[in-house]
Amino acid sequence: MTEQQVLEACKEGIATWQKAFNNQDAKGCAEQYNDNAVMQARPFGTFEGRQMIESFWQGIIDQGFRDVEYTNVEWRKFDDTSFILTSKWTMNKAFGVVHRELWRIEADGKARLIEDEFEVQGER
Repeated sequence: MTEQQVLEACKEGIATWQKAFNNQDAKGCAEQYNDNAVMQARPFGTFEGRQMIESFWQGIIDQGFRDVEYTNVEWRKFDDTSFILTSKWTMNKAFGVVHRELWRIEADGKARLIEDEFEVQGER
């Protein structure tokens, strides 16, 4: 894959995650993570593996959080198969930052999150 193709696959991954979240689909969110992904969700803790990550997102959805939007999105090449995303985000009831999302192309040609580190900085 070319660098541009890798970047486009990563952008498709985050768009798919955002659509799943906004459709209140925790399973769809979790499917955008590698099986062994590590998610650091400040101040909630660290969640390892797709099943724990799905449970986290289901809990957030069950609390009425929705309508995530990203601003100040930056993509930085990490290696030949990966990009790192940083951004700010807002939801209907909270806002914060993505410190680091590591998206990597997997064997099926789709980009998935290997590492996800974000922080809730306040309520709305």
